[in-house]
Amino acid sequence: MKQVLIVDDLATEREKISGILRDAGCNVTVASNGQEALELAKSTRPNIIFMDIIMPQMDGYQACRKLMQDADTKMIPVVFVSTKSQRADHVWAKMQGGRDLIAKPYEESSVLDALKYAA
Repeated sequence: MKQVLIVDDLATEREKISGILRDAGCNVTVASNGQEALELAKSTRPNIIFMDIIMPQMDGYQACRKLMQDADTKMIPVVFVSTKSQRADHVWAKMQGGRDLIAKPYEESSVLDALKYAA
C-alpha cells in the first residue's frame, strides 16, 4: 500500500484528492501548509507527495526545496497540484525539485497517473 502525503491549504482540495487516492488503495496523510508537510514527510516517510504551490506560511516551492535538501526526504517524489499551470510554471516546478505539475481543476486520471513516480 502506497503512503501518500497531500499538502493543500484548502480543506476541500485535500478531501477531493484524498478520496481519489484512498479509492485507489493508498494510505493518505494530509497537511495544510509547507511547514507541516516537512514535519509529516520526516515522520511518515510517504512514497509520494502531492503539494499545492500557493499556501500561507511556506509555499510549495519552498517546501519542496527544503525536502530536496534533507537527506531523509530528498528521495520522496513531489508532484505539484496547482492553478499555476503555464509552461513557465511547469519548468519552475521541475527546477524546484518537483517531478510533475498537475493543473487544477484536474481529472482523477491525472492524479492516478502521477502515482507512477511513487517510490
